[in-house]
Amino acid sequence: MSGHSKWATTKHKKAAIDAKRGKLFAKLVKNIEIAARQGGGDLDGNAALYEAVNKAKKNSVPADNIKRAINRGSGAEAGGAQYEEITYEGYGPNGVGLIISCLTDNRNRAAADVRTTLSRNGGSLAENGSVSFNFQRKGEIVVPSEGTDYDSLFEKAAEAGAEDVRDEGDTYVVVTAPSDLTTVAKALKDDGIDHDSADSVQEPINKVDLDLDGAKKVTKLLDALDDLDDVQDVYSNWTASDDVMKQLDADDD
Repeated sequence: MSGHSKWATTKHKKAAIDAKRGKLFAKLVKNIEIAARQGGGDLDGNAALYEAVNKAKKNSVPADNIKRAINRGSGAEAGGAQYEEITYEGYGPNGVGLIISCLTDNRNRAAADVRTTLSRNGGSLAENGSVSFNFQRKGEIVVPSEGTDYDSLFEKAAEAGAEDVRDEGDTYVVVTAPSDLTTVAKALKDDGIDHDSADSVQEPINKVDLDLDGAKKVTKLLDALDDLDDVQDVYSNWTASDDVMKQLDADDD
């Protein structure tokens, strides 16, 4: 029985990982389609498309999926959906602020899914502006730390106009003003520094410090929101001590 149980558990974990991968692929492909629709299908002339494709490749999205998304978005192939960008604001447990960014072809479905998910996980929708005032738009370029010298990266990033470089262990995060994101990313690439992603994000100004119980509740909500098909990104203003983060990581193993 123990052998069967272990096999069943392994199979369940693999299915969960495959499902997560499938949802991530769908979100990355949607980004490519939107970028191609807005700026055309030429990677050299469309910086947003270049970054969307680069991020997809880094996450092992098949080349055929990428090509079809570009063709649908640029109109070279039929079947592209008419997505619209919608942003919701909300609160999670312990008053944690949330900004939920969606790309959807069905506004009513997206709103209902977000509202229901918040409600089921101790959260609620908020009025526009009641949460976003505590966030600021920034550019973030994620660079693998392996094989990259921090001091050299910092120097080159600063020369290119970056505001800061954060050491986050496995990665370095180059922070820029939103308008400088593409310029800094290109300058680093020209200097031979590869990046996993270059995105415009919402950074919190003031954060809510959570204990382990609060962190578990908030991360459960964030995972549930991230699982929604229409949700592309979720930004929040929670933080926790190193000890709490270690316990969260241990619970995930």
